[in-house]
Amino acid sequence: MIKIGIVGTGGMASAHAQAFRGIAGCKLVAACDVVKGKARSFAKQYGIPAVYTDVEEMLDGTPVDAIANVTSDAAHCPVSLAAIGRGKHVLCEKPLAVNYAEAKKMAAAAKRKGIINMVNFSYRNAPAIHKAHELVNGGAIGRVIHVEASYLQSWLSSTHWGDWRKGSAWLWRLSKGHGSGGVLGDIGVHILDFASYAAGDIKQVNCDLKTFTKVKGDRIRGYKLDACDSAVIGVELANGAIGTIHTSRWATGHVNSLLLRIYGDKGAIVVDLDRSYNELSVCRGKDVDKSKWRSLRCRRTPDMYHRFVKSIKTGENDQPDFARGAAIQKVIDACFASDVKGRAVSV
Repeated sequence: MIKIGIVGTGGMASAHAQAFRGIAGCKLVAACDVVKGKARSFAKQYGIPAVYTDVEEMLDGTPVDAIANVTSDAAHCPVSLAAIGRGKHVLCEKPLAVNYAEAKKMAAAAKRKGIINMVNFSYRNAPAIHKAHELVNGGAIGRVIHVEASYLQSWLSSTHWGDWRKGSAWLWRLSKGHGSGGVLGDIGVHILDFASYAAGDIKQVNCDLKTFTKVKGDRIRGYKLDACDSAVIGVELANGAIGTIHTSRWATGHVNSLLLRIYGDKGAIVVDLDRSYNELSVCRGKDVDKSKWRSLRCRRTPDMYHRFVKSIKTGENDQPDFARGAAIQKVIDACFASDVKGRAVSV
């Protein structure tokens, strides 16, 4: 039986709890949050016996084999390092850290300790992105030439997910002072991983970030609304391909839309998660001259939670691991640097 502690009991923690409860051989044994009432309520909801407000006390007080680190971005590093130091396996929410230096430290610590370490890039749950990765690496569309990717949400322009003005769960994501990396750290991290996993590593970025006025004075209670809302990134891949990746919280009409187009010299691939997680579109071979697209059904793949548990059982660390999380964090850091410098920056 793999005993798991959940650290951070906000909204995303429920997804972790529900997933782990559905995996045979797993047991949730502890819940930890700096707000004791939240931890207690969460533990009651999911039948978790032990409740803590301090991760060190949880790690020392309840035997756990692994933790799900579902804390805010700024806490990812110290919480993960505390668990790693005690030899506990870690599934950490994205982004892995608030900067590359922290992420690199986490990856190195996990490697030294020999523990299973994974980053919850949850759109790796889509079978379509694994098929796209397989096709590109197998040469199905030839040499990658051009890439276009986007992750669009509309929670700043609509109330589909609730009114962001009224809750800390949303407001902290708009505030640098509360540990937010803005749209880059929140959803940009996903599309950077999603696109580069299939198309190839990013070696250079030219990024423009924008923070738009949302309320008078750009402040709500103790939250200064200064984190970026939209990002447009020109990218060059390791093989010389170029493209654009963009992301925004102002994309009216898009609840949660991820799109990836990869164009090679012998074909093209489109992954559109609004359309399907389990299918992608391809244009290749005899269809190229006719500009004909075909839908390709993708075989089922295990989600991140099952892959984390399997990794613990087998001792073989699946992807995406902390090293991958650090690599994506390095791209994000380069994006921030590019915006400040007003020019392209190497990763």
